[in-house]
Amino acid sequence: MSQALVGEAEERYVLDALRSGWVAPLGPHVDAFEREIAERVGVDHALALSSGTAALHLALVHLGARPGTKVVLSSMTFAATANAVVYTGAEPVFVDARPDDGNVDVELMLHAVRTLKDEGEDVVGAIPVDLFGRACEYPTLEAGLAELGVPLLEDAAESLGAHLDGRAAGSFGTAAALSFNGNKIMTTSGGGMLLSDDADLVAHARKLSTQSREPFPWYEHTEVGYNYRLSNVLAALGRGQLERLDDMIARRREIRDRYAAAFADLPLRFLGRESSSRDDAEDNCWLTTVVLDPSWVEERRGHPAVVQERRGHSAVVEERGTSLETTPADKLVAAMSAQDIEVRHLWKPMHLQPVFASSPAFTTGVSEDLFQRGVTLPSGPALTDDQIDQVISALTREVTSS
Repeated sequence: MSQALVGEAEERYVLDALRSGWVAPLGPHVDAFEREIAERVGVDHALALSSGTAALHLALVHLGARPGTKVVLSSMTFAATANAVVYTGAEPVFVDARPDDGNVDVELMLHAVRTLKDEGEDVVGAIPVDLFGRACEYPTLEAGLAELGVPLLEDAAESLGAHLDGRAAGSFGTAAALSFNGNKIMTTSGGGMLLSDDADLVAHARKLSTQSREPFPWYEHTEVGYNYRLSNVLAALGRGQLERLDDMIARRREIRDRYAAAFADLPLRFLGRESSSRDDAEDNCWLTTVVLDPSWVEERRGHPAVVQERRGHSAVVEERGTSLETTPADKLVAAMSAQDIEVRHLWKPMHLQPVFASSPAFTTGVSEDLFQRGVTLPSGPALTDDQIDQVISALTREVTSS
């Protein structure tokens, strides 16, 4: 669905790293990779790490996340976002999504923060997630959170190369996290990056990422640290990928546009805007995602959302999203898999995950419906035109025959 694409540029950089002798963590390619990513995104500081999860974790530690505090975050996301909160001992509070692009409902997130603060809770951060490569509505969110005195930590794991109002994804809020996992828009095999204009935050995270070693000629530690740094060899791979990032994004946009043209008359809609040649040219088109039966969304646009608040560990949690009832997404995933085409569900919302069943949540039902009706399509730049045609034929056949 999103296979890594590597070539001569990556081979050249990695070979240089191997021949240099810098094969352990740190080295000249790490330093250069940090500078190049910071310049690309437009921030002052970057810290290369072993994963995007590590970047979120270290930023949260610096922001004061600890037992007795709360962090408000998108429910429609990969588990790593929530796991990073739990690592600190803070409690995650989940917020539902918007129906049009799956990103967090900004007004609902601000409502959640206000509600928690009014109740005397210590809210140390809010984490919106740039879902599938599309930036959240940051102008409203940044201003609202600043007024409430709550730091914004951008989970840009999926959105490197995207823009909003002329600003690059990864440049919003107090800090941001990127992921370079093997299926992302570009890869270091495994890795991530912490970005910020806050020199103290990045310096503290840098120290924490190397086991919190103090500047002594022996090993001295005054706080608990972590082994989170990226290796020089993997940073070299990332530099090669970064050289070709724009070309890989362009190919993903081309693939999305072919899908949009082919599926124009089918009973489905694209999550986000349909054509990357128009309104969503700011997206990086990491994954093309479609939602079956768009009448479901249209039916709800004219009605105010009903906000449900699930509070505390004593709350009774309805076991939604875990039944054996077959959803439209289930049927399509199974049908495409039978033809050796990888199609997947959208992220199952965190507030529906058994591990977070007792966590507070502010929900409207949107992310649950997206999970039941939405799928991601093969989107990687290594896909050939013939393979895309195969996806188009198979999906058209399955949707029109169901």
